[in-house]
Amino acid sequence: MAGPTGHGRSLGAALNDLLRSQVTPRHRLTSYTAKHWHAQLSQLTATHRGHQALEDAGLHVTTKTLINWLSDPEYNIRRSYRDLIHTAYENTAVVPADPIPDHVKRGQFEISGLVKTGDDERERGNRRAAPLRIDGSRGNWDEIEELWLAGEFTDDEFEDHFVDDIIVADIGEGTDGWEFPGTSYSVELR
Repeated sequence: MAGPTGHGRSLGAALNDLLRSQVTPRHRLTSYTAKHWHAQLSQLTATHRGHQALEDAGLHVTTKTLINWLSDPEYNIRRSYRDLIHTAYENTAVVPADPIPDHVKRGQFEISGLVKTGDDERERGNRRAAPLRIDGSRGNWDEIEELWLAGEFTDDEFEDHFVDDIIVADIGEGTDGWEFPGTSYSVELR
């Protein structure tokens, strides 16, 4: 049974597309755009999650103080309080990535596109050559997952880590390493 397909300009982009189709990446909620402490505090105090974020950030003030702050956007509060409000706001605005699911880490990947190892360079995944098949369960996903969870995963980094940590772990270095010099790849997860 074929899983979702990732398509992209590079192998890294196709892998990133595939992963994003399987699991929610770290992202910022579009409704969190306030810059001023008062607007941030107003938005945070409107939800239970926001109140919890303020508490988690270490903002401990009386209800009377909070009401005073909310009633006057020009109220002069200490810098340390503004910093705590900003921290709580950012913690609420950013939604953490879901962990990479086991079915992805244990999956069989089929890569179609131009693949090169040593002098062997060919288009894979067509009538003349099968896709490059990789067993994800043989790889080491630790660094990939760490970058994914941090939200700092570029297409190039994904490609580099996938080659080094997944492909090489499954089928070895190839004749002289693995290169993906093409302009369009697709990746299927089975």
